[in-house]
Amino acid sequence: MSIAFEVAANIPLFKDFDEPLLKKVAQLMTSRSFLSHDIVMRKGETADSLGFLLSGKLQVVDLSEEGREIGIHFILPGAYFGELSVIDGQPRSASVISVKLSEVAFLPSNHARELIFHHPLIAKRLMTHFAQIVRAASNQRTLLSIPNAFQRVYAQLHTFVRDSKDGQIIEGLPKQHEIAIMVNTSRETVSRAIHTLMKLNIVEKQGTILIVKKPEQLKHAATVGVDEASVPKK
Repeated sequence: MSIAFEVAANIPLFKDFDEPLLKKVAQLMTSRSFLSHDIVMRKGETADSLGFLLSGKLQVVDLSEEGREIGIHFILPGAYFGELSVIDGQPRSASVISVKLSEVAFLPSNHARELIFHHPLIAKRLMTHFAQIVRAASNQRTLLSIPNAFQRVYAQLHTFVRDSKDGQIIEGLPKQHEIAIMVNTSRETVSRAIHTLMKLNIVEKQGTILIVKKPEQLKHAATVGVDEASVPKK
């Protein structure tokens, strides 16, 4: 079943499309729900569609040479994914999994390519998106080169920090195992690293939000590390 016109109109990639074209695109798209840990796209598969996250949260993952799962980045509502294979026709270069209940819309590859190659606005947005992905991938490679696992966790947390009216926060904190596969370590190490920051009063946890009480110290922990001797003992 095709998706509603109103749903397609809220997809950022299609912003400013004229109504006839948007209706056509909506009729070509289908949607599907995914439970947590479901595979949305699998590495090595043929690219049959371009994906759009309507709600929920996804994570792009790959495998290291040692066979360890590595989280590349998260996909948030409004974003699209799978475009590389759609463009070059090669198999998927990574897998995409759902990390919570998610709704995903799909546009068949042949129609996605037609939009990309015949609409300059789509091509421009795609190139901007590619640039962001390349920058993020470069930053993630730099992060993974940090030898100390705790410091990798601090550096990853620092990338999640956003400004709010109440100061700096990490909103929608990923689960510890999700962070672990992003920084190539164990869930237990992530737990201990976050606990260390809490003991030092650098961050305060409130549900799925981390309040960054000492932004400069978090930045220092990300770039230099934390002196474990300074952590208060029980």
